[in-house]
This record gives sequence, C-alpha cells and structure tokens, in this order.
Amino acid sequence: MADGSGDMITAFKPDRSNTRALRNAFGRFASGVTIVTAASEDGPVGITANSFSSLSLDPPLVLWSADIGSRRFPYFERAAHYAIHVLGAEQTELCHEFSRSPFAFEGLDLQFNEQGVPLLGGCLARFECKQSALYPGGDHKIVVGEVMRAEMRDGDSLAFFAGQLRALEGG
Repeated sequence: MADGSGDMITAFKPDRSNTRALRNAFGRFASGVTIVTAASEDGPVGITANSFSSLSLDPPLVLWSADIGSRRFPYFERAAHYAIHVLGAEQTELCHEFSRSPFAFEGLDLQFNEQGVPLLGGCLARFECKQSALYPGGDHKIVVGEVMRAEMRDGDSLAFFAGQLRALEGG
C-alpha cells in the first residue's frame, strides 16, 4: 500500500512472528543515546540505553527501561543510585564499548560521586539519580529515578535512528 506521497506503507498486527518488523517500526522514532552507570559488587557497571525520557520537573524525575533478560539487568535493578549520561556525537566508540561490555571503563578518565556511582566525562548531559520506582513493562522494567544532580554542555548529539547511530547537529 502507498501513502499520498507514493511511499510504501507496511501495516501489520504485532505478534511473535513479526518482532523484527515491530523493531523496525520502533526504530522510526529517533532517540538520543545514553550510557547508564552504577556501582555494583563486581565494580562499576554500564549499559547503553536509548529508552530514556524526562518525566517530571517537580519532582525532577527521569525514566529509562532495561531488558529483564539482560545479564546486566540485576545490577541496575539493585542499584539505589545511578547516573544517566547523554552522549555527544563524538562518543560513538564509547557507545559501542558499553554495548559490548558492562565493564568498559578501562582507560577512561573516571570520577565517582558520593554514592560511588561512576561518572563519565565529556557527555552532553548527565543526570545523577536515586532510584524512585521500578515498573513492569513486558520484557523490560521501567526504571524511574529522581534527579539529585544534573550537568550539561553544548554540542551535537549522538542519535539512534533506523538501527544506526548518527550525529544530530545542535541549533
């Protein structure tokens, strides 16, 4: 089927047989890319996430979601505190490193906050959070955090669209 512009439209009812099509449809929404870090019994851990959103200004709340089937999930489910780092366009390699390993901190100029949460430098924004709530969300859990401290800088954003990382220029 084509729309008024002549572009092809694929319509489907999501089910277990077409999860790739659903992922592709979800991928039509451009999102920023983050790395969430926390302290753990195994040392500092991190995970890439593009399921980040602001939630509330008063109180200051953000949310992100984690795959409950991920080996990393238990670290973040137990973390009372964590930090969300919004990546800049020049941080593509950092994104790839944390996609491959939860312990990709080697060689990084790392700092820790009062709660022992690892803090990455050079990000566009960072939100240091206290976990406020966990909600079920299918094969993910929605993690809500109260922002205890935030910082930001100017720059271009690292974005995820249609399964690829891309630079998104600032205004």
